[in-house]
Amino acid sequence: MDSKEYIESGILELYVAGALSQKENEEVYAMMQQYPEVKQEVLSIEAAVVSLTAATATRDTSSIFDTIKKKLGLSSSTASDADETPVIPLQEKKSSSLFRYAGWAAAIVFATGLLYTAVLYNDLESEIEIVRAEREDLKNKIYEANSDLTAANELLDALRTKDIITVPLGGQQVSPESYAKVYWDKKSNSIYLDLQGLPEPPPGKVYQVWSLKLNPLTPTSLGVIEDFAGDKDKVFDLENANESEAFGITLEPAGGSESPTLEQLYTLGVVASNP
Repeated sequence: MDSKEYIESGILELYVAGALSQKENEEVYAMMQQYPEVKQEVLSIEAAVVSLTAATATRDTSSIFDTIKKKLGLSSSTASDADETPVIPLQEKKSSSLFRYAGWAAAIVFATGLLYTAVLYNDLESEIEIVRAEREDLKNKIYEANSDLTAANELLDALRTKDIITVPLGGQQVSPESYAKVYWDKKSNSIYLDLQGLPEPPPGKVYQVWSLKLNPLTPTSLGVIEDFAGDKDKVFDLENANESEAFGITLEPAGGSESPTLEQLYTLGVVASNP
């Protein structure tokens, strides 16, 4: 902002009126040091305030009459003669009275202008903060959208490779309507889990994923799904370096279990044998 825009912003009037914060006062002072025209504008505003204040001051002329008497050498002996002389009381000139009233009116108008400028300035600051917050929110949403799109594209690329093994997992006795799907990439020793068909686990419980060898039955934990409720896509990836023959998902206490709770087996699926 150049000096002209700064002067026209109304902040200098608020500075003279003492309506700014300490930080804002320091900024105005710095601008006064940098731009002589800004300093001159502040001095002009202050001069206008002083002139208005002087115009509204009440002038006491009672002591002037005593000074005149002393200059004329009036003594106490002649005071009685002066008392006998009728004194016509002096009347204040109407023009002086009108000037004082006009000064008060100008001061009120000036103060009202300062107050109005302060209100506009505060409203403008509030609007600027709102715009900044909205801009930051929009920027975050764009970033999240771009991140989600990138992740989705990476997932699609991974799932479309010819080396991916797809293993559907069907619902078991505890939850027959449940289902899930495993996409196993044996080259990268990783799996992608589509858990859209599982209900949200109750508080204090998590889903745990198991790699199974069938003969004899040997389960190996691949990990727990910590943030099931917070993931809107319900797609998770885990490492799997095992020669898995099947996959199962059980409901376990938070933190997981060393061995699967078979009574809480939600889904199970066997890896298809190569033809």
